[in-house]
Amino acid sequence: MTSETMVIIDGNSLTHRAYHAIPPLSTSQGILTNAVYGFTNMLLKILAEEHPDRIAVAFDKGKITFRHDDFEKYKAHRPATPDDLRPQFPVLKEVLKAMRIQVFEAEGYEADDLIGTLSARAEQAGLRTIIVTGDRDALQLVSPLTSVRLVKKGISELDEYDEGMVWQRYGITPRQYADFKGLTGDASDNIPGIPGIGEKTASRLLKEYGSLEEIIAHADELAGRTGELVKTYKHQAELSKKLATIHRDVPVEIDLALCRWQGPDHKELLEIFKKLEFKSLIKSIYFDRDEKTGVKKKEESARQALARPNLEVYQAACQPLDSPARIKSFIKAARKGGKVSLVLAGDGRGGIAAASFALEGESTAYSLDGPPDKILEILKTICEDGNIKKYCHNGKETIRLLHRNGITLRQLAFDTMIAAYLLNPASSNQDLEDISLEHLNAVLPGEDRKLPAQAHCIMELAQLLDNKLKLYGQDRLFYEIEIPLAGILAEMEIEGVAVDKKQLEAMSEELGRQIEKLADEIYRLTGREFNINSPKQLGKVLFEDLKLPVIKKTKTGYSTDADVLEELAAAHEAVAKILEYRQMAKLKSTYADGLAALINPETGKLHTTFHQTVTNTGRLSSSDPNLQNIPIRLEAGRLIRKVFIPGRPENLLLTADYSQIELRVLAHISGDPALIKAFKNGEDIHTRTAAEIFAVRPEEVTREMRTRAKAVNFGIVYGLSDFGLARDIKVSRQEARRYIENYFARYAGVKDYIERIIREARQKGYVTTLLNRRRYLPDLFSPNRTIRSFGERTAMNTPIQGSAADIIKLAMVNIHRELAEHGLKAKMILQVHDELIFDAPAGEIDQLKDLVKRCMENALVLEVPLLVEIKAGRNWYDVKKI
Repeated sequence: MTSETMVIIDGNSLTHRAYHAIPPLSTSQGILTNAVYGFTNMLLKILAEEHPDRIAVAFDKGKITFRHDDFEKYKAHRPATPDDLRPQFPVLKEVLKAMRIQVFEAEGYEADDLIGTLSARAEQAGLRTIIVTGDRDALQLVSPLTSVRLVKKGISELDEYDEGMVWQRYGITPRQYADFKGLTGDASDNIPGIPGIGEKTASRLLKEYGSLEEIIAHADELAGRTGELVKTYKHQAELSKKLATIHRDVPVEIDLALCRWQGPDHKELLEIFKKLEFKSLIKSIYFDRDEKTGVKKKEESARQALARPNLEVYQAACQPLDSPARIKSFIKAARKGGKVSLVLAGDGRGGIAAASFALEGESTAYSLDGPPDKILEILKTICEDGNIKKYCHNGKETIRLLHRNGITLRQLAFDTMIAAYLLNPASSNQDLEDISLEHLNAVLPGEDRKLPAQAHCIMELAQLLDNKLKLYGQDRLFYEIEIPLAGILAEMEIEGVAVDKKQLEAMSEELGRQIEKLADEIYRLTGREFNINSPKQLGKVLFEDLKLPVIKKTKTGYSTDADVLEELAAAHEAVAKILEYRQMAKLKSTYADGLAALINPETGKLHTTFHQTVTNTGRLSSSDPNLQNIPIRLEAGRLIRKVFIPGRPENLLLTADYSQIELRVLAHISGDPALIKAFKNGEDIHTRTAAEIFAVRPEEVTREMRTRAKAVNFGIVYGLSDFGLARDIKVSRQEARRYIENYFARYAGVKDYIERIIREARQKGYVTTLLNRRRYLPDLFSPNRTIRSFGERTAMNTPIQGSAADIIKLAMVNIHRELAEHGLKAKMILQVHDELIFDAPAGEIDQLKDLVKRCMENALVLEVPLLVEIKAGRNWYDVKKI
């Protein structure tokens, strides 16, 4: 016996468990990865804990095995491998190949049989053997040399079984396990066993007689019903034992020497992880470096054993700006070259602790630290020079940090974060580390050399990303819209939006009173007091006490989500009150109280953060607070807008809202004559659509008809099905289908557009907006029908929604420029999807109205006019049309 360890992994079992344990994942290019990711994580955990000398993975090969010859119904009830799991097996084998781990398969045999054969050979060689599986059949392989790790709770926990544990759990020896299954059967494999004999009886019989054959031979001695069952089903029991027995002599060539594991092919593994976008694994394996030296930490674990690659660490010579002569020389070179990349390090208190720069064409980066006054003086000289183009990563945040320190950044010319986002909008992370790895195949160094390397990396990346943007025709979108917009958003964040704090407090108190009143009403209607906010208690009251019909259940009990409550609202008066209670509670916690907590005590304003590189469509989002999501459906929600006021008593708020911009973009993109005509004639598009789908004259359209037509118009834009439309407007599915058919009969060009865009998206793999923003659509190629349908809806909607986003961004850039040119004091303070909000002196309102209307309506020339509605008032709620 040697001291070496061999690990044998049940590839099929772990892959299936990983698939079910981890939500669906795919790369931006559509490669399905959840099972591969879960398996790889489990593999790394096993390597870290067991430190095996040898390792192998066994897979099934084909569905039909020798067991089907014996029993046609073997595993017959098992569902087919899910469509979105099947393509992951070849991908997983690519990972294993890069890991240099031996894979075994054999036609006509299951992975179990290969595991049995491998463990037999390992035992013969005297190896300590560990089998990792989710299949309890492997317990029959346990021996003094072999143990089994059974996966439980998805893929995160393992139970270890040696001979003692098998006896403790089942009261049998591992060699009796197949006999045990012969008696009890196995529903998961459709092995019948003997009906009526459970685990306790099987264990008792095997303790007494030793084997299934001996039990059958002594059937006459067995008391009562047990003896009759054994005699009746003895042939079925013998077959069941045969089906459960793992073969340990599969005719496959096994050389244990080839199973010796000496680590992965790091170059190949890194490339695969990059392709699969396993960023967390890349970081844990390849980025876990000593912060001072940038060299991989030496630790005895599998992740560390894995990570011995000769990866390139991004190198940049560094010259400290530590003397007047060096500083003067650097500033002169920056002015001469006209381009400088810039990275700042904050001090944790809003100040700047250090900075680094790089110049185009130089191999050296420049570092700046020391007294704060010295740092700020040099930064001010460089940053406020409008003749020097600045290259940053996340320029918006750089602008804000500089502003806090009294410095204005002029001429933001390139932002690597925005460029990478445009090239791959589906990427979940635009960290400089990730972009460097993806585009330069280099790892940034440790803390001491981090800033200079980042500055140099930004300059190098800028040239590479610029070429790619030009190749994809996205340079105009980048340079004319997104880059200037970054500076505009920074200004909007700095300016903030003023809030009437007293009004907000009064609103919170009033909502509190309404919530208490609703709670009392709910208690009266249900006949009891309970925690309305507890889904468990609410479920008990609704479905057990009030006997309302159960719509759906969750893992923890009855579902009481909004969809369920809306469906039950007509069944009991209390349900409608509960819905209203939730709405009021949401308004109070998220808005009345939530906004108050975020008011800056120094400015008295809310300073939201706009996110420019998050959505796949190009729309902006915001957080802390999310001002894109101020409620408008309920009057109580709309009243929240009352608290948003101008920053000065003499100012007014001006709002500018695009009218039906997405439908106008649809008319332009589809080229539908009827839709274009309706917009050109200034018709109410929802009334016109209602007249078409209900076959009435426009003057005969009722309010309800118009509401339904509006749902159809916007539903078409978002690819809504007849089922979804029926649910939204509370009609039958047949009626919803008729509305959609009537719509397409009238607007045939829209139907042609939908078919054309889906066809083109399948050919190209992406769709584009009017300004050439791309969105890649891997979902179109998913084997899963539901995911594929979502991809089709995305293909339909993205050119429309994305173009609308591009148009308002372009308008923002033009408005900002003209405000400066005309010397107006008005400030753009918010963008909420299709609406812009300004804080302006009352005397500028008329001029501002004309300027904003002109810039927004002429941002992009379409086949139909873009219309903007302008309002002004003392707060956001009370604005009136002007």
